[in-house]
Amino acid sequence: MKKSLKIASPADHHRTELKADFGLENHGLMELKRVYWNLTEEALYEEFVFRGEGQIVNHGAMLVETGKWTARAAQDKYIVREHETEDKVWWGEYNRPLAPEKFANLFARVQGHLQGEEIFVQDVYCGQDPEHRLAVRIITQDAWQSLFARNMFISPKSRQEYKEFVPEFTLIACPHFKCDPRIDGTRSQTVLTINFADRKAMVLGSMYAGEIKKTIITVMNFLKPLDGVLAMHCSANVDQELKEPALFFGLSGTGKTTLSADPKRKLIGDDEHGWSDRGIFNFEGGCYAKVIRLSAEHEPQIHDCTRRFGTILENVVHDPVTRRLDLDDGSLTENTRASYP
Repeated sequence: MKKSLKIASPADHHRTELKADFGLENHGLMELKRVYWNLTEEALYEEFVFRGEGQIVNHGAMLVETGKWTARAAQDKYIVREHETEDKVWWGEYNRPLAPEKFANLFARVQGHLQGEEIFVQDVYCGQDPEHRLAVRIITQDAWQSLFARNMFISPKSRQEYKEFVPEFTLIACPHFKCDPRIDGTRSQTVLTINFADRKAMVLGSMYAGEIKKTIITVMNFLKPLDGVLAMHCSANVDQELKEPALFFGLSGTGKTTLSADPKRKLIGDDEHGWSDRGIFNFEGGCYAKVIRLSAEHEPQIHDCTRRFGTILENVVHDPVTRRLDLDDGSLTENTRASYP
C-alpha cells in the first residue's frame, strides 16, 4: 500500500482491540503511523489483499513470492557476542559474532526506518508446555508475515491474556530494510541477528518467512538446554493412546513432515521439539512444509493444506487466471513452502 493513500484499511477501526498493555514504546519503537495488534486470520487476509502483498489462489490459500531469498541466508546469521553467549555459542561460519555496539547501531537505524510506518504485531508463545514456553512478540511490516507468525506459533486464548501479555523475547522482521556493510559491519544487505542480553532479534532484508521461524527456534535451542530441556530438530507423532511417541530426525527436505503426518497416529509437530522431564512437546503451533511435487496420493494431509483458507504458500507457481497451483513447477525455487496451523 502506498504511503500517500489516506484510505482507512479494513482493520483500521479495530486494530487495537487485542492490544497488550505492554506497548511498543518499551521496545524503543516510537512515532509509528499505525499498529495492528494481534489481528485474526480473517482480518489479516483483508489487509493482505488491501496492500497488494500477493494473491488468493484456488480454494483460499494466500500466495506470495519472496523475491531474492527463497531459502535461508545461513551465512548472514549473527549472534551478539557478550557475557551470556561468550562461552556458550559454537562460533564459526554459521554463528558469526556481532559486537554489542554494532547491534545497537543497527537497531537504531531500524527504529528510524519504522517511524511513520504501519506495522503488525503478534503476541505468541513458542512451546506447547506451559512450564517451558517462551512469550514472544513478533513485529512485521507485512500482513502475510504476521499471519505466518500466527500460524507457526501459539496464540493466547482470551482478551485478558492478550492484554496482560509481556514478551520475554522480541523479533522485528523488516524485509524492506537493507543493511549497509560499510556501516553495519555485515557481509551483505541481509542480516539475521540475535541479542540474548537484550532479548531482541531482527530479520532484515529477507522476505523468506522461514527466517522468522528459525530465528525463534534458534533462541529456544540456546535457552532451553540451560533449563534442562533437550531441543531437537525433528518431527514427532504418537499413537492413539498417547503412550508411544516416535521422533524422526533429518535435514531439511528428508521427509520429517511426511513421516510425521501418519493418519493412524496423532501429530505432535513437524519440525522442532523439546524433551523435558515431563515428556516431549512441540515448540511450534503449525507446520512449514516443503510442497514441491507434493502428491495428493502419497501425502494427502499435507496436500489438503495447500488448498485451505489460512495457509500461506511461498513461491509456488500458479495460473494467474484460474488461480490453480502447479506444485510440480520449481521454476521459482525447489524450496516451495506451505505454512499452515
